[in-house]
Amino acid sequence: MISLDDIRAAAQRIAPHIRHTPVIELTAVPDPVTEAQLFLKLENLQCTGSFKARGATNKLLSQPPGAVSKGIVTASGGNHGLAVARAARSAGVPATVYVTESATEEKREKLRRSGAEVKVLGKIWNEANEAALEQAERTGAAYFHPFADPMVVAGQGTVALEFLDAVPNLDTVIVAIGGGGLISGMSVALKALNPAIRIIGIEPEGSPTLKASLDAGRVVRLESVTSKVATMSCGETDPGVFALVRDNVDEIVLISDAEMEDAAAWLWFELGIAADLSGASAIAALRSGKISLPADARAGALVCGAGLDGVAL
Repeated sequence: MISLDDIRAAAQRIAPHIRHTPVIELTAVPDPVTEAQLFLKLENLQCTGSFKARGATNKLLSQPPGAVSKGIVTASGGNHGLAVARAARSAGVPATVYVTESATEEKREKLRRSGAEVKVLGKIWNEANEAALEQAERTGAAYFHPFADPMVVAGQGTVALEFLDAVPNLDTVIVAIGGGGLISGMSVALKALNPAIRIIGIEPEGSPTLKASLDAGRVVRLESVTSKVATMSCGETDPGVFALVRDNVDEIVLISDAEMEDAAAWLWFELGIAADLSGASAIAALRSGKISLPADARAGALVCGAGLDGVAL
């Protein structure tokens, strides 16, 4: 699907249009989540509040002239929609974002304020996506897929380049999974630059999309999605994404929605970081013991999205 060269090209392309987000070492907390050194990359401070701005921007800047003249349409759990709305605004065209019923009201309101037309449809992303594809076909609008698009995946992979620049000797990286675009893009860069690095994915217990596919040896459609975390819920991944994850990701662990809620509250209380539940997933996996790191490990994790989940709690 993509290579390290594609990710490096994306990094150059999007550099003037996104933020180089900070990395902090998690220290001076009374209740450490691990004995290892843990570095957090704060993509919650990225434009639109998540890493998704990288992929949507790379997709927009890769389009031929006039490709988005009739607007942009997508389906999203919230964060990709915000990134697409920003891309559409910069191109001076309308955006339509289909979101699932589980998308938080906070994300919906941010989408409206960003100028997007918001349409709520379906219990899972795949249902909302079918409607988005139909509208794109009917109207001629450009369709921006949140994960099954090489330009989007390459854009997300730029997170890994920045992370390794900041902490060159990371030995483990923990990444949240929704449809798989982030972890597939990052894994290509991480393994190309350090084949020995350990990559751990995190999925909700109620949406084990990639883990179920890896266990089956092929892409499978989940019979049901019960997680309420819209940004990490997807009934079926893409074959290209699946292949990258199969080849590069070492392990996938499952965590509960409640564990993510607890972690989001912890991030807000201890660090003043307002993370959505996906952004708290790495901390959730560590606090719950689903991921155990040796004391001498140097691990990296993303706070991949902003939100008020922990603040509300």
